[in-house]
Amino acid sequence: MSSHSTRSSSTASLARNRQYTHLQSQLAQLNAHLADTENLLAMTAVQAEYLRGLGGWWGGLFMSASKVLGEEGNNSAATAGAAAGGDTTKAGRE
Repeated sequence: MSSHSTRSSSTASLARNRQYTHLQSQLAQLNAHLADTENLLAMTAVQAEYLRGLGGWWGGLFMSASKVLGEEGNNSAATAGAAAGGDTTKAGRE
């Protein structure tokens, strides 16, 4: 009977060692994935700063274009009003 108990404890020990080996490989893979995620997050943070700068730059362009187009719209309205006989100058509005 002692040979049976020795064999079962040996089998349990082998199974436990196999599980520990599998767990160790999974932990190594998890560690590698966490390192990759850390690198990706660092790159994302840098890119977010660039996007913030681009957003400010594009916002400035849109505001400039709006101002230019708004002035052109006012000039064309004044030209159309003068052609129709209306006085669109400041003195005519007062």
